[in-house]
Amino acid sequence: MELREHVTTALKQAMKDKDTARLATLRLINAAIKDQEIARRGADGETELSDADIRAILAKMIKQRQESVRAYEEGGRLDLAELGMDEQTGERMEALIQRPHGILLVTGPTGSGKSTTLYGALMRLNDRSRNIMTVEDPIEYDLDGIGQTQVNPKVDLTFARGLRAILRQDPDVVMIGEIRDPETARIAVQASMTGHLVLSTLHTNSAVGAINRLVDMGIEPFLLSSSLIGVMAQRLVRKLDRNYRVAFEAGPAELEVAGKAGGVSVTLYRPADDLPPGETGYSGRTGIYELILLDEEMKQLIHARTAEAELSQAARRQSPSMFEDGWNKALAGLTSLDEVLRVTRE
Repeated sequence: MELREHVTTALKQAMKDKDTARLATLRLINAAIKDQEIARRGADGETELSDADIRAILAKMIKQRQESVRAYEEGGRLDLAELGMDEQTGERMEALIQRPHGILLVTGPTGSGKSTTLYGALMRLNDRSRNIMTVEDPIEYDLDGIGQTQVNPKVDLTFARGLRAILRQDPDVVMIGEIRDPETARIAVQASMTGHLVLSTLHTNSAVGAINRLVDMGIEPFLLSSSLIGVMAQRLVRKLDRNYRVAFEAGPAELEVAGKAGGVSVTLYRPADDLPPGETGYSGRTGIYELILLDEEMKQLIHARTAEAELSQAARRQSPSMFEDGWNKALAGLTSLDEVLRVTRE
């Protein structure tokens, strides 16, 4: 068996060694051996540690089975202030989630921290004065004071059906784990236009890409421009370990790839060359963000079915790109330029 490890701080803190993670994985492997149906279609399961939940996933490949393990730190970092947003982005995000109605989307690939951002928003709103309800697949954190519904295909409880059910409970805030289909998108838009704040995620590579994705799902641009209040795109980058980082002066190659003018002195940081065994020079992760607000200019462009390139230009006039946010974090020594490029290259 080949074991590839992608170990984050939460997993390191949760376990002094990796025996428990292997045990969680081996439980699934054992189930697959005993149950040929599981062996064919794969499986997932959970186990608990004292301060973390371990989720193991077994997938059937052509020539082998592949197992992966995720650790969810108990309670997690569910505070928006701890997710790595700069001051301006944090203030804008705070203002958006205090709106009484509309749709706020968080976009990015799998594993980019979208759910954590939404949970952070829910925790900020959860002051017991609002009726907050969710439809999720899976429920990653159990939140006190919030009504959470787990999608269950076995009983035909889809995102759309679950959303319809909770809207009958007159919620103030609705969180949809993911908008996956046109039906869910339509219900979300209708909910936002009838006095609900709707938070959800989409799998798109950019913030403006979410706009076109919803149009492709059949949402009319005039409805989208009236219901959407903001879109946040995000990625996760590894943070440099201050004990093992070294500073260096950026050369022409680094400045060129970053789109920066030459002839200026720029200090960046990277992992040291002489790392102890088992160290990578990184410890923990943080987010890099791009937040687009639906101001009058953006609404008019969406209503006019403007191309994505022009929408992107308008977005840059109001907020920096994800790369710019990452570049600023690289200048501050929080991460390396290589990390920023790794997650922002298209």
